[in-house]
Amino acid sequence: MNTDRIVRTFVEYFEERGHRRITGSTLLPPEDDPVLFTTSGMHPLTPYLEGRPHPLGGRLVNVQRCLRTTDLEEVGDSTHLTVFEMLGTWSLGDYGHRQSLDWAFGLLTEGFGIDPGLLYATAFGGDDRTGPDTASLELWQERGVPVELTVEDNWWSGGPTGPCGPDSEIFLWTGDTPPRSTPTGDGRWVEVWNHVSMGHRQLADGSLVPLPRNNVDTGLGLERLAAAVQRRTSVFECDLFDPWRRLVPALWPLDEPSLRLVCDHLRSAVVVIGDGVRPAGTGRGHVLRSLVRRVLTVVRRHDPSGSLGDLPDELVRHTLDHFRQGEDPHVVRRVLLEEERRFGRLLERGRRVLARPRFRGPLSEEDFHYLHDTHGLPRDLVLGLRPE
Repeated sequence: MNTDRIVRTFVEYFEERGHRRITGSTLLPPEDDPVLFTTSGMHPLTPYLEGRPHPLGGRLVNVQRCLRTTDLEEVGDSTHLTVFEMLGTWSLGDYGHRQSLDWAFGLLTEGFGIDPGLLYATAFGGDDRTGPDTASLELWQERGVPVELTVEDNWWSGGPTGPCGPDSEIFLWTGDTPPRSTPTGDGRWVEVWNHVSMGHRQLADGSLVPLPRNNVDTGLGLERLAAAVQRRTSVFECDLFDPWRRLVPALWPLDEPSLRLVCDHLRSAVVVIGDGVRPAGTGRGHVLRSLVRRVLTVVRRHDPSGSLGDLPDELVRHTLDHFRQGEDPHVVRRVLLEEERRFGRLLERGRRVLARPRFRGPLSEEDFHYLHDTHGLPRDLVLGLRPE
């Protein structure tokens, strides 16, 4: 089952259960939103989760592209990506948490053929503000899925204030042994689907007040699901990355962790450019610039003559097409190459600065801060130019 079929199966399953498909937004939130990028499927739906009626009703399904910088340092492992797609469903004051989990179990096991013995769930165990999530606990016990109760790990909130509530997360065993331990005890349990019973609003003082209605908000990472359905060991081995894994190793001699980072960051940069962002020193442009420069730092560590000019047009087109973006591939390549030239000038300046007598010995934290704040040289670039 390739990724396109996985998406169709997901959407059609919920359409058969009365959900209306809504169009996913770009990575760019509305202008009055303080967040730089859309980070989850629920992000554009916040006003409706807070009580506004949605024009398509109370049962919704969609596919939303997202970008998260909070996981940037984890990119390269088997589950994390910078830009990814989230499959989402919502009940806006319609059905409850238990029904949502029951449908999820049916889709995973019957629709996608995942062995129920490879599933584990977590649920909210209760705290001094609200009681345990008994609805989720009972549903999983009836389905024969083991459950681990936690507190902080199973309370979802989008920030210090706003909609929140207990969640139940579905984990999939990815190890090469029979399942063992629990999701909090063994990293081979990978979270694939989160279901939030969103019935509260958190105030600035940490207290909770009821929302006008109880909602259910769910999110399922497409690439993680694809890796599971396709029996792959990491998101970088699902079919979405097939062109990248076929073409990039022929360009630059990268080890596996570096290959994963380069594929992720370049793919993410193409999507960000495709949504209209350009490199800059602040805001969204700074995130894009950081992605491109991390790629260049890694590539040139392995191949000093490596250039983004080597990037095949096929990879740019494949990415833009998958994310349904209308940007001209030649424009994307031009933006990448212009940023590469800026990076080259930064390298030249960095070498001159690091040649000064002050920096000939071991570098202190004060030196790293000075090089970054005064000359715009980040730590990883300094270490690349002058390894300690």
